[in-house]
Amino acid sequence: MHEALLWEREGTRIHCLLCPHQCRIADGRTGVCGVRQNTGGTLEAVTYALVSSVAVDPIEKKPVFRYRPGTSALSLGSVGCTMRCSHCQNWRISRAKPDGGGLQRLEPDEVVPLARMHGCEGVAFTYNEPVIWAEYVLDVSKACKAADIYTVMVTNGYITEAGLDLIGPHIDVWRVDVKAFDDEAHRALCKIRSGKPILDAAERAKTRWGMHVEVVTNVIPSVNDDEQTLRGIAEWIRDRLGPDTPWHVTRFFPYLELSHLPPTPLATLRQAREIGVEEGLRFVFLGNVREPGGEDEA
Repeated sequence: MHEALLWEREGTRIHCLLCPHQCRIADGRTGVCGVRQNTGGTLEAVTYALVSSVAVDPIEKKPVFRYRPGTSALSLGSVGCTMRCSHCQNWRISRAKPDGGGLQRLEPDEVVPLARMHGCEGVAFTYNEPVIWAEYVLDVSKACKAADIYTVMVTNGYITEAGLDLIGPHIDVWRVDVKAFDDEAHRALCKIRSGKPILDAAERAKTRWGMHVEVVTNVIPSVNDDEQTLRGIAEWIRDRLGPDTPWHVTRFFPYLELSHLPPTPLATLRQAREIGVEEGLRFVFLGNVREPGGEDEA
C-alpha cells in the first residue's frame, strides 16, 4: 500500500483534500476519482506507479506550442479522473478501475532513464487526469528536476490550493482545459459543481509557481460555443494569465454521451480565433482541424 498525501480522518471516514470534490470516503471505498481509497482508516494512492499508457510524443501534441518547441516528452498515464465529461475521448482509461487489468508498474526511479533512452527532454503526465496521481507525479517530478528534464501536467485543472502547492515547485508546464465558463455548463458537461477552482489553480500555477501555462477549449456546438462564453474565456486568459498565454481552440467530434451533436463548424472555430485576437491574445491556435494558418501564431 502506498499512503496518499493530503487527507484527514473524520471519524471512520477520510476527508480527501486533493481536489475540490472534498470526498468523505468510507472504509473500503474510493473517492469520485476511483483511485484514492480508504483502507482501514488510511488513504491509499491505489494507482501509485501503475501506468496504462507510455509513449514518446512531441510536446506540440499535448498541445504545448510555446515551451521547448521541437522537443519530445515521455508521456505517462494511468486510470481514473475527477470529472465524468460527456465527450471524453479517453473514457476507456478515465473511467477504468485500477483492478480492471492492463496496468503495469513503472517506478519513479525508472522514468528518467527511460526518458533518456528515448531522447526525451521532458516528461508529461497525461492521457487520464494526473492530479489524482499526485504522489507519483511528485516523486517522478523531483527526479526529473534533478536530471534537468522538464515536466508537463496535461490536466483538467480541478485541484485544491494545497494540492497544487504540493506539486507546484516541481512542475514546469500547466496545460489546462477550460471546458466552459459558468457553473451550469460545468455541471452539465463535467459533473463538477463549479469551474472556479480550475481558473484559480491556473492563475496560481503561473503567479505562485512560475509555470508556463497554455489553455485548451474544446468548442462544442450548443454547449460552449456561444460568443459570451468564448469571449469570457479569452478575457480571463488576457487579464489573469497574460496576453502571451496560448489559447488552443479545438474542434469537437461527436463522441460518447454527446454523439448526437455535430462536429464543430469551421466557421465557429474561426470566430473563436477572431474573438481571441480581438481580446488581445497574441497566440490563438486552432486544433483538431486542418486549417491553413490555424496553428500559426495569431
